[in-house]
Amino acid sequence: MILLWALPFIFVLFILGFLLEKGINKLLGVEKKKVSETSGKKVDRWGRGIILILFLCTIPFYAFYAMEDTTFIKWYWILYLIVLLGFQSILEWKYLKNSKQYVTTLIGLIISIFILYNTEYFISLFKI
Repeated sequence: MILLWALPFIFVLFILGFLLEKGINKLLGVEKKKVSETSGKKVDRWGRGIILILFLCTIPFYAFYAMEDTTFIKWYWILYLIVLLGFQSILEWKYLKNSKQYVTTLIGLIISIFILYNTEYFISLFKI
């Protein structure tokens, strides 16, 4: 039952996120570049790999605590977003000189945290 509205809701969130990123990039005059096309390619790969491995290794603990406390799930994913997008914005700031792309990433991080933190409220809006 929840899946019937959850998939369109998630799809709409992705569309809004994409449009918001494009709008912020246009407003700030940011030309989208990749850190992997700079001298920070190895740092980017290693950092993302380490972050992924750390969070994959914590899934057993996540699953154990998620059964007892549903807010743990929310904070787990908020922490993951903070670490991943925070790392990405630091790399963009360091390796993409004369670019404000890191600002776009930080704005996306703040909006994502807001949405994740308020998921229970959004779910209650769509309950039939």
